[in-house]
Amino acid sequence: MSDALRMAWTGLHPDRQRALIGERGSVAGAVRAIRRGRVRVPDAARAAADADLADHREALGVLGARFVGREDADFPAPLRELPDAPVGLFVRGEIPDAPTVAVVGTRRCTTYGRRLARRYGVAIAEAGWVLVSGLARGVDAAAHQGTVSAGGRGVAVLGSGLDVLYPAENTPLAGQLVDGGGAVVSEYPLGTVPEPWRFPPRNRIISGLAGAVVVVEAAVTGGALITAGTALTQDRPVFAVPGDVERATSEGTNRLIRDGAHPVLDPDDLIEELSLVLGPPGC
Repeated sequence: MSDALRMAWTGLHPDRQRALIGERGSVAGAVRAIRRGRVRVPDAARAAADADLADHREALGVLGARFVGREDADFPAPLRELPDAPVGLFVRGEIPDAPTVAVVGTRRCTTYGRRLARRYGVAIAEAGWVLVSGLARGVDAAAHQGTVSAGGRGVAVLGSGLDVLYPAENTPLAGQLVDGGGAVVSEYPLGTVPEPWRFPPRNRIISGLAGAVVVVEAAVTGGALITAGTALTQDRPVFAVPGDVERATSEGTNRLIRDGAHPVLDPDDLIEELSLVLGPPGC
């Protein structure tokens, strides 16, 4: 796990990490090449790979977090199977071993979208399933709030370090997820700021952890549609909520349905459809 921790702490783009591992034959070989200056990486990445592992672990311990390598027994099995799985995850809390549903959507959601996402979060919690999302403003946060309010478990996947929660206003919500038996996770090391380029790779983890992906509201561009796309490449079923054809926040979901996504309406319809994929609630 030490080499995986060193690689993860470099904060390099996940594609760059995979390329280096492929070129050098293993995580250990890639880390060795970084530390010896045989490949070009930012100075900060080289320093992180060469730092004392005890310092990394101490910093995680102060936060109440830990690192779970891809080869560790408690690394999520659905994620490990993916060809682009991260070398490991920084985890605060516990990732439940239970059927998981991703609920995603636009940050600029309507009142209708926010209300429906929250109701979906409640329904998923009452079914005994785990909800995974990105902790962003809008649909993501509303879905997590619904799960928390119903005493359910959720996992938030960040595009930043665990100590740099974004947006900051959702810090209390992150704490509620952890306290409720869920987790906040990231493939990025502590101190990583939420740069825009870090979010698209994050979305493959959201869909990778899930047995199904539900898109509540989404424009034709943005993270929710990226997550739907990664779900399809990962062979995860995609569900979408139909909306007003003249509203930008429904254009993405309507197109998903046109292209083959399963339409879902109210929470009862959602649970009925998801039961065909995940099995009956409570199992």
